Amino acid sequence: MSEKKQEINKRLTQVFHDVFDDEDIQIFDEMSAKDLEEWDSLMHITLVVATEKKFGVQLNAAEVGQLKNVGEMIELLMKRT
Repeated sequence: MSEKKQEINKRLTQVFHDVFDDEDIQIFDEMSAKDLEEWDSLMHITLVVATEKKFGVQLNAAEVGQLKNVGEMIELLMKRT
């Protein structure tokens, strides 16, 4: 794993901890909403907004709508940061 990907993974893990108020969450590339019971449509929006703030980026709805898992979010953040 590249240094940049490790850094993004670490920062995104912190976003998940904050949004879901659970320090035990460990994100992984294939992780999706089906892996967290609390991850519903409202939490998804909260997660996207928190990610935008943490990384200082603006993600458009089309980009976010095409993401299938956390790994794809990390890839998108690698391109945008």
